[in-house]
Amino acid sequence: MFPSFSSYVRARGPVLLRAARSLSANPNDAEDLLQTALAKTYVAWERIEDHRALDGYVRRALINTRTSQWRKRRVEEFAVDELPEPDPLPSPDPAELEGLRDAMWRAVMRLPARQRAMVVLRYYEDLSEAQTAEVMEVSVGTVKSAVSRALAKLRQDPELAMIA
Repeated sequence: MFPSFSSYVRARGPVLLRAARSLSANPNDAEDLLQTALAKTYVAWERIEDHRALDGYVRRALINTRTSQWRKRRVEEFAVDELPEPDPLPSPDPAELEGLRDAMWRAVMRLPARQRAMVVLRYYEDLSEAQTAEVMEVSVGTVKSAVSRALAKLRQDPELAMIA
C-alpha cells in the first residue's frame, strides 16, 4: 500500500528540508524551494509508480526547481558613459591609528603569557591554528579555546572600550 502524501511529508520532511538547505544559503529560500518541489510532487503523486523512490523524485524536483530559479534570475546591469565612483572615505588620522595600535598592544600585553603567545602567533604572525598548535606544542582545540578566551578579554578591556 502506498503512503499518503501528507504522511510521506510528515515522515520525510526534515530530511528533505536538509536537502533543500544544501541548495540554498538562505533558510527561508530553502523552505520555499521545498514547498515548490513538494507541490510538484503532489501533482504527480498518482503517476509515481515506485513509491520507494519518492525521496529521489523530490530531490530531483528540488534540483530542477533551483536550477530554474537560478536561470531566471535577472541581472540588472547596464552600460553607462561614466562609472559612478563612490565618495572617497576620509583617511584616518595617523596619530589616532598609532594610538589605537599602542592601546591594542598594551591590552595584549595584559593577557596571560600563554594566551598572549597564541594571539601573537595567530594574528600578528598570521599562523594558522594548526601551525600555532605545533609551535606551542599543544592541540588545535587548546589553541582555539585559549584564543577565544583571549579575544573575549580584549573585547572587555577598558582601555580599548574607551577608544571604540
